[in-house]
Amino acid sequence: QAKECNGVKAPIDTSKPNPNEVEFDNLYLDMNGIIHPCTHPEDKPAPKNEDEMMVAIFEYIDRIFNIVRPRRLLYMAIDGVAPRAKMNQQRSRRFRASKEGMEAAEEKQKIRQEILAKGGILPPEEVKERFDSNCITPGTEFMDNLAKCLRYYIADRLNSDPGWKNLTVILSDASAPGEGEHKIMDYIRRQRAQPNHDPNTHHCLCGADADLIMLGLATHEPNFTIIREEFKPNKPKPCALCNQMGHEVKDCQGLPREKQGKHDQFADSLPIAEQEFIFIRLCVLREYLERELTMASLPFTFDFERSVDDWVFMCFFVGNDFLPHLPSLEIREGAIDRLVNIYKNVVHKTGGYLTESGFVNLQRVQMIMLAVGEVEDSIFKKRKDDDDNFKRRQKEKRKRMKRDQPSFIPGGQFSPQALGNRSSPQAISNPRQAAFEMRMHDRQNSTTSSPNTSLNSDGSPSLAGGIKRKAEDSDSEPEPEDNIRLWETGWKQRYYKNKFDVDASDEKFRRKVVQSYVEGLCWVLRYYYQGCASWNWYYPFHYAPFASDFEGIADMPSDFEKGSKPFKPLEQLMGVFPAASGNFLPPTWRKLMTDPESSIIDFYPEDFAIDLNGKKYAWQGVALLPFVDERRLRAALEEVYPDLTPEERRRNSLGGDVLFVGKHHPLCDFIVEQYKTKSTEPVEIPPELCHGIQGKLTLNENAVLPDQIVESPVPMLRDLAQNSAVSISFKDPQFDEDFVFKAVVLPGAKKPAPVLKPGDWEKTNNDGRPWRPQLGFNRDRKPVHLDQSAFRTLGHTMPRDRGMPGMYANAVPLGTYGNPYTRPLLSGQQQIPKLLSNLRPQESWRGPTPLFQQTPQRTAGAAPLLAWNRMLQSQNQYQPSQYQGLGGPMSYPQRPEDRMDRGRQVW
Repeated sequence: QAKECNGVKAPIDTSKPNPNEVEFDNLYLDMNGIIHPCTHPEDKPAPKNEDEMMVAIFEYIDRIFNIVRPRRLLYMAIDGVAPRAKMNQQRSRRFRASKEGMEAAEEKQKIRQEILAKGGILPPEEVKERFDSNCITPGTEFMDNLAKCLRYYIADRLNSDPGWKNLTVILSDASAPGEGEHKIMDYIRRQRAQPNHDPNTHHCLCGADADLIMLGLATHEPNFTIIREEFKPNKPKPCALCNQMGHEVKDCQGLPREKQGKHDQFADSLPIAEQEFIFIRLCVLREYLERELTMASLPFTFDFERSVDDWVFMCFFVGNDFLPHLPSLEIREGAIDRLVNIYKNVVHKTGGYLTESGFVNLQRVQMIMLAVGEVEDSIFKKRKDDDDNFKRRQKEKRKRMKRDQPSFIPGGQFSPQALGNRSSPQAISNPRQAAFEMRMHDRQNSTTSSPNTSLNSDGSPSLAGGIKRKAEDSDSEPEPEDNIRLWETGWKQRYYKNKFDVDASDEKFRRKVVQSYVEGLCWVLRYYYQGCASWNWYYPFHYAPFASDFEGIADMPSDFEKGSKPFKPLEQLMGVFPAASGNFLPPTWRKLMTDPESSIIDFYPEDFAIDLNGKKYAWQGVALLPFVDERRLRAALEEVYPDLTPEERRRNSLGGDVLFVGKHHPLCDFIVEQYKTKSTEPVEIPPELCHGIQGKLTLNENAVLPDQIVESPVPMLRDLAQNSAVSISFKDPQFDEDFVFKAVVLPGAKKPAPVLKPGDWEKTNNDGRPWRPQLGFNRDRKPVHLDQSAFRTLGHTMPRDRGMPGMYANAVPLGTYGNPYTRPLLSGQQQIPKLLSNLRPQESWRGPTPLFQQTPQRTAGAAPLLAWNRMLQSQNQYQPSQYQGLGGPMSYPQRPEDRMDRGRQVW
């Protein structure tokens, strides 16, 4: 974490060893996982404008960089135009986001009017345009501006940050086609196929998608780590109407805002917890998988790498971005474990593995699928039984709680907490709203009988008469109607009739569905291991077939057309955007979405059905949107293509990757020489100058060049007047279209030391001790402790008569000056520096300040330079960072404890 003093953050020297006790070579950023939380965060106020969004993205990248500290490569990949198979999911997401956003705005306005009509108090409504997250799509002005901002950010960091000194940076922006994570995988595959690649490269990939785990396993790299945000559920969110914490919009009463702090000084601050990150070590996951998948007495040689590929392939049946999951396989029901058990039982009969380097053996897959099909009926019945048992337990629990509960229990933030709860108590927010809710709840409870309730002669409520119980008071919740009833006989006929509107006896149609699904399985596996097999293929149905339908798939074709091309950015926008997001498109293109006479108006329904498909919530359902016909779309766009402006034509073109290096990088002079010769021919990167990275370089029209000003696209940030970084277009090594990237561990790769011990396999088998997982990268790391000499030193140094409990009080002794507890020094005795003021390893037991870090005498009021900045200034190697605060990088004030230490030290 960067340390902050007086609102200014001091930069972290990332050139120092990684504090996580591991050194990473390459860091890959799946940028869309960074862009979304920075532009429309859920747990803090949203940025006011686009400039603040860009700065938030810069700070997020800095945070990740400070943790990982790559030494060779930083690869930033933004989602470009996706394959057609992915566009269907993107279309569903964007139509849903637009629909839910409008519904939320209407609901918010309705509740606002109701509250104001009752005399409630609400802050004035901000005249602020709602940020449409759909603009985070290739081809929009937002993504074009983001690419410019990232080019500026990279140049600034290469000039000013010592941790970037010898780093190669590759930016693949939204103009380069392909999903971000798959552009990263394509880069890794192509570098692995080069003779100069280091097989022991330590990769770190930043992203929150679960498929990154599968992609990391598919590389077969021994050192692959994923870093992602730690998920913390139920984060507090402010009410969207009154901006107060403690309730949601639907519960807002429009009560006056509570004063935050004695002088209301915390009025605009929210209780925001700093985002924390976790590492996922795939080498440890491989150890678990090796234990899980190892099989004895096989009729063929066991190969762990091939079994990992089969495991990744089987996970596709549970669901992915390109295919719906099979009805009988739900991940929350242990579908992966079920598949592994079936796989281990059937693999003895298959004669070999299911996959090889991304290609599927359909004859062997058929045996697995039919084995799943044999237990489909029992899976559906067990699912129904489990669901009924769960509802019964919940009903009994509600009755028991209703019977045993006291007359009144405060809820929410005032609810009683269990003894021994280790979590720290939450700060009380908006007590006036909470008190109002408790009064209303108490008033309802105090009403023992309704005026409409008939009474007996003794005045007690009559059981015979009275009003009917409301639906919300009943024990049963309304369930979505399920017409399929998979647990009853005839489930297959009902499924095909309801979902596909055909009879289950229509064998030809069922085979067509199965063939499309088999094609999808082959396409997805090829996509993970070899790259995009076809940019045009997609699964043309909303639902999947049953496992028992996978008969006779061994002879189904699984080849794809060669030479297919991706959509252009604006064409993709027309394929995935709803009409409500048409403002991101040129006017004549936008008209095709809304004009009733448009030939493709049916692609853009204003409303659409969501099939819950057996689920409970709308977000789990299937959006029943019409599929886009590519030929009709292109025919309609031919008429409006001439209307594009030059700027729109530029945004509609496909681009490539850009490579950046600083002046200290060995490749810098080589690139500068290419610009001097003005050669238009691509040149190969000398691998010895770039950590073994290979590819071709071509001159870039909008290049960042040394000694040229780099203009800031963000007004709040300064231009780079003394730039020494350089950029050039980069292209990965190219291979023939039929080339197959081998899914193997490379020769010379060293297997990481095993992390798991025999006691780690079973939580109960640990010699009676509680099972404790290993934390951190270093299994031999010792916890910090004090030896006997340290305690003796403390005993001699700390005063015994401080009047505080315990031998060593928690309070840190003050400095020599003004400290009533400091003992007078004896003749010849030196004052020992402050001990244990901070138990962090880098702070404790620090000795006298080295000479080069001592602060020179300054006039009163001048802020002393920190050692980090003073070193940079003396070396004159880096330009100071441009956005470290208003005071600039040279105005970091000194911490009070530093001044205290210097006052106590005696030389």
